[in-house]
Amino acid sequence: MIEIIPAIDIIGGRCVRLSQGDYNRLTTYDSRPEEIARRMADAGVGRIHVVDLDGAKSGAPVNLRSVEAIASLGVAEIELGGGLKSDSALRSAFDAGATYAIGGSIAVKDQPTFAGWLRSFGPQRIILGADVRDGRVATDGWLADSPLTAADLIDRFRADGLTQAICTDIASDGMLKGPATEFYTGLSEMFPDVTVTVSGGISSMDDIMRLDDLGLKRVIVGKAIYEGHITLKQIEHYISTRG
Repeated sequence: MIEIIPAIDIIGGRCVRLSQGDYNRLTTYDSRPEEIARRMADAGVGRIHVVDLDGAKSGAPVNLRSVEAIASLGVAEIELGGGLKSDSALRSAFDAGATYAIGGSIAVKDQPTFAGWLRSFGPQRIILGADVRDGRVATDGWLADSPLTAADLIDRFRADGLTQAICTDIASDGMLKGPATEFYTGLSEMFPDVTVTVSGGISSMDDIMRLDDLGLKRVIVGKAIYEGHITLKQIEHYISTRG
């Protein structure tokens, strides 16, 4: 069964969603991150995808208090991304209660450091973040572009033990128009030893069931939950009946 991982994006300690990674196209939600996390965990999910958008933009973690508040609930594992560009930032993420750390910009710009994280903390705790726009990996909170493809970036770290990668299709992110299915199945076939997480475009439970049928292992769901296209009750039912 595909693992459903709900997303919490944070700016200024509040839950938000962006459309296509654009900080000027932002929707803020009333509930605090820890309140939403508890409701997500009550639906049966075991992992929550948390992104510190302030950290992604500034280059260092900003919303670690929110991470601490979620972690203190003890209800789900946290995979954290956003601004993790140094050893000290990584340590602060784990100290705040993150179970897994996502490295995106650091993997593009500082290969030795990210490779060192994989070796030191293990591939079970370090996740590669490859966020793609027009076929190329974007960095710095999606504000800059690199010449690398997602496949280039995944291949770069296979020798260091990489086993997990979150690949976001930026064009689909927050648009509720369905995921770029061929992109994800292609990556999974190319790298069978790496679990590729689908991120971007999920609009309904039908999208999730199709990804499951195609053999994909993990999917991140964000805006579809906040806008009511997928309810936590639906996720709970899916987990209880397919698990």
